[in-house]
Amino acid sequence: MAENETTETETETETTTETAAVTPPAATAKGVGSAAGATAGDEKRENHRKVREGLVVSIAMDKTAVVAVTERVRHRRYAKTVQRTRKLYVHDEENTASNGDRVRVAETRPYSKTKRWRLVEVLERAR
Repeated sequence: MAENETTETETETETTTETAAVTPPAATAKGVGSAAGATAGDEKRENHRKVREGLVVSIAMDKTAVVAVTERVRHRRYAKTVQRTRKLYVHDEENTASNGDRVRVAETRPYSKTKRWRLVEVLERAR
């Protein structure tokens, strides 16, 4: 009988380890998170950062360009299309942009007090 008791406890231990192995993936599915769950979520994560196109207005600062982005907006009351221009301070690491270039910029972490955008690519060089 002593032998039967040890086999029963061994099977109980094996059963509990199996259920423990099943529990963490269920917890990660609920969003509790673990190292394995975080990597799976990173692969499916989309980039929701804004991307704009505009003209370089100034390159007077080092590693910074000022880009004028023009957007067409419909006026709420008069329903007329209005152009609004906004100046964005863009981080340009290699100083590749020059005045008059058409560039694509993307929203990013704050580089300084005013810089919240980075240069993605130069679409068209100035003539």
